Amino acid sequence: MIIRIEKIDIYKGVIVKALLNNSITGVFMDKRLAAKQEFKLQKLKKLLIVKRTYNSGEAITHQVKVNMYYKNHIERMRMNVCNLGKTNIILGIPWLAIHNPEIN
Repeated sequence: MIIRIEKIDIYKGVIVKALLNNSITGVFMDKRLAAKQEFKLQKLKKLLIVKRTYNSGEAITHQVKVNMYYKNHIERMRMNVCNLGKTNIILGIPWLAIHNPEIN
């Protein structure tokens, strides 16, 4: 799906494709996207070790806080930053559980 994500502090954003995935237990942003768009990284208090993911086996050390826009919906959220390859954003189980979108 196509979403807009923007920085909290200056409300500057970008339109990206997001992947919905009901087998991923988090919400993630690709680290290259975060760097390119200069999102402010926040260091996690505790490393997040993930198994069987797009993340190439690296520990997740940072997250970003964003405003996310989808159609008429606006939401402030945190996304863990990691290596997602060709994917920009993954919206996993936590997001799906709250929003329960109808998917065609």
